Amino acid sequence: MNEGFNLSLWAIQRRSLVIFLVVLSAIAGILAYINLGRDEDPEFTFKTMIVSAGWPGGTIEQTTDQITDRLERTLEEVPHLDSLRSLTTAGQAIVYVTLDDSTPPDQVGESWYQARKKVGDMVSTLPAGVRGPFFNDDFGDTFGIIYGFTSDGFTDREVRDWAYEARTRLLKIDNIGKVQLIGTQDETIYIEFSTERLASLGLSAATVIGTIQAQNAVLPAGLITSAQDRTILQVSGSLADEATLRQLNIPTASGFVRLGDIASVVRGTVDPPQPRFRIKGKPAIGIAISMASGGDILQLGQNIEATMQKLEDDLPIGINLTHVASQPAVVKTAIRGFTTSLGQAVVIVLGVSFLALGIRAGIAVAVSIPLVLALTFLFMDISGIALQRVSLGALIIALTLMIDDTMVTVETMMAKLEQGYERVQAASHAYTSTAFPMLAGTLVTIAGFIPVGFASSSSGEYARSLFLVIGFALIVSWLVAVLLTPIVGLAVLKSGTATGPKEDGALIRGFKNLLYACMRMRLLVVLATAALFVAALLGSSAMKRQFFPASDRPELILQLTLPQSASQEATAVEVSKAEEVLAADEDVADWSFYIGSDPVRFYLSMDLQAPAPSRAQAVVIAKSVGVREALQARLQQALDEKLPDIIVRVSPLEMGPPVGWPVQYRVSGPDIPGVRNVAWQVADAISKVPGVVQPNLDWNEPVRKIVINVDHDRARLVGLNSSVIAQTLFATASGIPITQVRDSIYLINVVARAAADERINISTIRTLQIPVGPNNTVPLSSIATIDYQTTQPVIWRRDGSTTITVQADTAEGVLAAGVVEAAAAKIDELRNANPRYPIEVGGAVEGAEEGLASVVEMLPVMAVIILIVLMFQLQSVQRLLLVISVVPLGLIGVVLIMLITNTPVGFIAVLGMIALIGMITRNSVVLIDQIDLAIEEKGRTWRSVIDVTAQRLRPVFLTAGSTVLGMLPIIRDPFWSPLAFTVIGGLVVAAALTLIFLPVLYVLWFRVPAKAEAENIETSTTKPAAAGV
Repeated sequence: MNEGFNLSLWAIQRRSLVIFLVVLSAIAGILAYINLGRDEDPEFTFKTMIVSAGWPGGTIEQTTDQITDRLERTLEEVPHLDSLRSLTTAGQAIVYVTLDDSTPPDQVGESWYQARKKVGDMVSTLPAGVRGPFFNDDFGDTFGIIYGFTSDGFTDREVRDWAYEARTRLLKIDNIGKVQLIGTQDETIYIEFSTERLASLGLSAATVIGTIQAQNAVLPAGLITSAQDRTILQVSGSLADEATLRQLNIPTASGFVRLGDIASVVRGTVDPPQPRFRIKGKPAIGIAISMASGGDILQLGQNIEATMQKLEDDLPIGINLTHVASQPAVVKTAIRGFTTSLGQAVVIVLGVSFLALGIRAGIAVAVSIPLVLALTFLFMDISGIALQRVSLGALIIALTLMIDDTMVTVETMMAKLEQGYERVQAASHAYTSTAFPMLAGTLVTIAGFIPVGFASSSSGEYARSLFLVIGFALIVSWLVAVLLTPIVGLAVLKSGTATGPKEDGALIRGFKNLLYACMRMRLLVVLATAALFVAALLGSSAMKRQFFPASDRPELILQLTLPQSASQEATAVEVSKAEEVLAADEDVADWSFYIGSDPVRFYLSMDLQAPAPSRAQAVVIAKSVGVREALQARLQQALDEKLPDIIVRVSPLEMGPPVGWPVQYRVSGPDIPGVRNVAWQVADAISKVPGVVQPNLDWNEPVRKIVINVDHDRARLVGLNSSVIAQTLFATASGIPITQVRDSIYLINVVARAAADERINISTIRTLQIPVGPNNTVPLSSIATIDYQTTQPVIWRRDGSTTITVQADTAEGVLAAGVVEAAAAKIDELRNANPRYPIEVGGAVEGAEEGLASVVEMLPVMAVIILIVLMFQLQSVQRLLLVISVVPLGLIGVVLIMLITNTPVGFIAVLGMIALIGMITRNSVVLIDQIDLAIEEKGRTWRSVIDVTAQRLRPVFLTAGSTVLGMLPIIRDPFWSPLAFTVIGGLVVAAALTLIFLPVLYVLWFRVPAKAEAENIETSTTKPAAAGV
């Protein structure tokens, strides 16, 4: 590029046009920044769909065989399928369809379409009476804004009416995605009658039910059409409420009797209750709000807050509105923190520039930063990348790298001006001498982020904006360096006078002497460096491993798990005890409890499970992030002591794709007893590993089951059959829905059931009276025997095999990878001893392996691109090998700093290591290029190598220093600190080794003769040279 078209000269000659475009770009960037979406985390595609079906009356074994198994076999044909997990209960089947993590996001919708189509084609093969199947592919919707309605003196219906009013108003706001109510209890009208009372009146339950259904039927009455008009006919008498039900006349043999005289008719809520919601110990109805894709959560939050404020003004006294979760507030705080870090990084980088280059040269560098950021904001707006955790971190990382090209151009101009070059010639010289090496270095650095940008996994999708933002910023920084920086340099830099070579300072003389001594011991230096690298490899095994760190939000998730036979009422009792602990802790700012289900997904990275009456979860908000860790330990201890008979887990929110319990082992097999036995052995094995807390099985405990063995011959003698007996049992135990009352926008089930004193329980089931005809009953024990058995309340399967997951938490400072490694020998023994029962590692370790595997897959592509760029620049295989030999040396610094700071290595740290490849290669390429030029000009001697390496000392440490110092603001962030430490440690050590090891290896490899060994190196002089990239 020494001849031909000069882009810098072209820009100088058309500086008015360039400045106009710069101003236009800056304005567009500012507008783009204002228009950018704001969010907490980058969006990523949830690749899980839920397929469910109900079969009332089916046993758990029948449901598994007839519903779950058929659905699983059909769903196995879904494209890109990774796994099928199914949860079966008596009469209910839920199948989680999970696609392979490498499935492109734009193909997920097609897979869900195929799932619906294939299941739709097999519906006819399901048993009669099956409800569904139903599909839910919105599993990943995030409801980041939650309000709660509590009341004093108002009915559930009245509170629910106001919740619906809020929903109606909210749906009119722009960028609203969904509005969902939480904790609502459907109203039910119960008709409770005594079978003995009915029998005394010559009535049967069937007669009463038939009369009610006939009275409430919705049937057309016809239409009268004349020559002029049409008249609609309508028959009155439909049931409006419980009062009209009480007044309903029931025919008897002797006349009529009011329903209210023979039965109790009351309005209540569904029994057993639906999942409930509580706010600080009070029953509540929640309203959860999600944002439409691509929206601005901050603007949405303001609009919602204004709407809810108006609603609160309209609420009657006694109904209170509480803000339970506010993602806009969290995002605002996070973005404020990141923009502060970005501002600090800008100040640090500018400070380094001014100190190293001087005021005038520093101004030339400073001008480029806002322009590159503005153009990057414009790119983000066009590409739909919001301001969120990853993109803001990428801006900070890009900032530390983007000034490198500008520094090269400025230093080259300064050097040429000092040599007496004419100003325009000096300004355009950087392009002819360094433009292509700068571009090659930029491309190599960008290539280092390719594994992040093209990783085909949820983790890669989560971090993809890192590659896009950094890549675009670096390309723009190169364009700014060759187009704008020469123009700015002409305006601010003074003309110089050729004064001859400048004398070396003490630092340069000391460095030259050090390098000369290393060259004399070149073989020892190479071997010592290799030994350090081997030591780093060995030391890497001591580094802790963690997939993603815990979130930096103040929330804690409190999970209560009772035995699976527990009712929701029993769970509510434990919840009340837990709330006493929460209320007594001064560091708890707020909490909300979800009984019978997990919380609504208010945060993207949440591991949500299917609703179950034996489970409850609370979202506990600490007063600050600083007290969260101590609060977690204190609550865990207090709740373990207060609730010793249940599993209590207090944990922070996760970052990245959700995992749940960090330590998990899946045990699969053909039969439940065998799987359970091996699972208990696995639990026992990991319980012996230090730091393992609360090992447990995700399902295991059987529940009681009463089997009614009907003597069909005796039952037929009295006119009964199994259907009538089952209906009677259902009506007496739970109640039978017989019709619906249409009340405003609600449909209220009318349920017939026995009076409270006749309702059966385990002790009275034998004496249950079965109605026979209009006037007689027979005891159940006369036509059936009662067997007491046990059964499984749930059955989990994975890919068609019964699966129990052994799960555990870890103590502070203990990571899941360490536990799995410590238990590996015992787990292998169990695998060998039980070949029919595969044991697979899950949890954080599996997530890390899958996430990193997608990144590792792209390493060959990255390597090929880097090699191609290097070969175009170096045009020598030997020199290419020299550059490559320096790249792994960054590991020395990485291992050292990670061990010293006790920072775990995870997905983000690995991204930092991969990015280091490009950063280190960049410096090595330029040094090799400069050494070759020096040898060509000055001769093949050590002096040539030493002089040019000394010239690279300042630019190498200047760019490395700005990068290292620019990383300091994000060291405090738990998400970015592993990457920051990785880059800091790796780059500092690699920079030092580049200036020592690489010249020594060059001399050794090419057998460069010393020749001038006897000369006094301390008196050598050098002229200013262009700083490399």
